[in-house]
Amino acid sequence: MVTLDDIKLPPHNLDAEKGILCCILLDNEVMFICDSLFLAPEDFYQKEHQMIFEAMKELWLHRKTIDVVTLADMLVKKKFFDLVGGNDYLYEISTAVMTTSVAGEYAKIAKEKSILRSILKASQGIIGDVYEHKDTLEIIDSIQKRIFDLTQFDMSDSTKHIKEILEQRVEEHMELVDNPEKINEHKIMSGYPKLDDFTNGFKPGELVVLAARPAMGKTAFALNLLLHAALKHDKSVAFFSLEMGSEQIVDRLLSAVAEIHMGRMQKWQLNESDFAELGEAMEKLGDSHIFIDDQGAATIPTLKSKLRKIKIERGKLDMVIIDYLQLMSGVGSKFAGNRVQEISEISRGLKELARELKIPIIALSQLSRNVEARVDKKPQLSDLRESGAIEQDADSVIMLYRDEYYDPDTDRKGTADVLVRKNRNGQVGEVELIFKGEIQKFYDIAQS
Repeated sequence: MVTLDDIKLPPHNLDAEKGILCCILLDNEVMFICDSLFLAPEDFYQKEHQMIFEAMKELWLHRKTIDVVTLADMLVKKKFFDLVGGNDYLYEISTAVMTTSVAGEYAKIAKEKSILRSILKASQGIIGDVYEHKDTLEIIDSIQKRIFDLTQFDMSDSTKHIKEILEQRVEEHMELVDNPEKINEHKIMSGYPKLDDFTNGFKPGELVVLAARPAMGKTAFALNLLLHAALKHDKSVAFFSLEMGSEQIVDRLLSAVAEIHMGRMQKWQLNESDFAELGEAMEKLGDSHIFIDDQGAATIPTLKSKLRKIKIERGKLDMVIIDYLQLMSGVGSKFAGNRVQEISEISRGLKELARELKIPIIALSQLSRNVEARVDKKPQLSDLRESGAIEQDADSVIMLYRDEYYDPDTDRKGTADVLVRKNRNGQVGEVELIFKGEIQKFYDIAQS
């Protein structure tokens, strides 16, 4: 026989719920604490508490005093008054605690229990989908969405007193003085000394925009950055190609590592020596931590899901490259053809993702045709296509320019200018490199 003790109720804490409602009645500014935790009516387990908090939110929204009298009036207007137990229950709640000092802890408890109930509900939903014999891929997609939604809860307190930050920074500086080899441990160096002098490497949490007009070599340059990080420094790098297939990307990598002419590879005009070089290149690339995704039509949520998976399954992730930003899509139909707003959300999402995963993200970007109309074809920040938000969100903006593309008779054939147009944490300037397009490789002039 099943007894009441055998019935397990979902996670909840009615005392904490009463306590936070009482604190609001004692001091209306406790609502700021609730807002900081994104506490919503549905986060309360008891229906009466949901109705009371909803009425409190409405009073707060209209900047009205929240006390037993105004709350009762609002509950009457919303036809909740009798359902919550009338004045008797409101006065009972108003004496639940004696001080508002417990408000933060009680609000966190209520939110945590709500999150646990959400986890339970998601788990039950997954089990239900399985027993309904739905399509396997549909179930997997549903699971990923449910888990992604659950990971959006953030209970951490991001506001700190400056003393805490100062103590942490002093400890970090002291550790670096004692262990200088750790200074560049979390940076990704480009492999081009003059460029690294400007940027001081690509750092965790940074969004780096690499922009150029078509045919300037931005994908090739991005792959050069990938190879330097993965092969020279054993970094784990994910490359998202929204334009080219993975086979084309791999061919470019093989051409650069083996230094075999791309034209010969595409036409399969390879000799025994070439195959020997390709074998060595394949071994190097095969032993590296390079991940390639060519699915296309990426959104911030799908990107986040894939990157978390790499980080969990592979143990580490040091850098991400996206080729290219304008091929990404916003989520939902709220943009209604407003591409500028959509790109703004994407660039902001990439910056937030870089900070969350504590890695640099390099996003390739197209430039507008305004460049072609000018006498001086070197790109400027104003040439970033479709949105000023890209410039705003990026920690650094690097642009590529090759004079021979516009002037076949130039005396600067084979050279490429890397233009650091924005650098939040350093200098701006220009670096000249040698570009060998036939093997998709950029060289420092000294190296060349």
